[in-house]
Amino acid sequence: MAGSDSRTDYKCVHRLRVRWAEVDMQKVVFNGHYLTYIDTAFADYFRAIGLAYPDGYVDKYANDIFLRKAAVEYLGSARYDDELRVHSRVAKLGRSSITFAFEIWRERPEPSAAPLITAELVYVNADPETMKAAPLPEDLRARVRRYERAAPTEN
Repeated sequence: MAGSDSRTDYKCVHRLRVRWAEVDMQKVVFNGHYLTYIDTAFADYFRAIGLAYPDGYVDKYANDIFLRKAAVEYLGSARYDDELRVHSRVAKLGRSSITFAFEIWRERPEPSAAPLITAELVYVNADPETMKAAPLPEDLRARVRRYERAAPTEN
């Protein structure tokens, strides 16, 4: 997961405003909504690399990607009407997996501010019929390498 101010590592940024329905009795965003924000940013990432998900990915490669692991670190709380930025990037390309790093920031953070949320989500590329892992398509790897500011680690 990311640390300190690594916003410059992220090229893909999704902006949103916290809605009233997303806050809980403590008047902060309910923790599960952050994964919804991340999921929306995930879709933006695929549009940015020219593979709108799911159609662009599933139709082009005859594969699909399934979430295998989600690790979220809650460092702060967003509140109703906060403007947020969800930063996303590919941190790692495995044989059949792709690991995304996410950070959620307030739109106008203080100079010494930290992200509200950091997250790492691991997706596995699979044949949708058999649900068995399949190698990541080379075209996807090339698109990610061209798009990212910092090259993802690969194995």
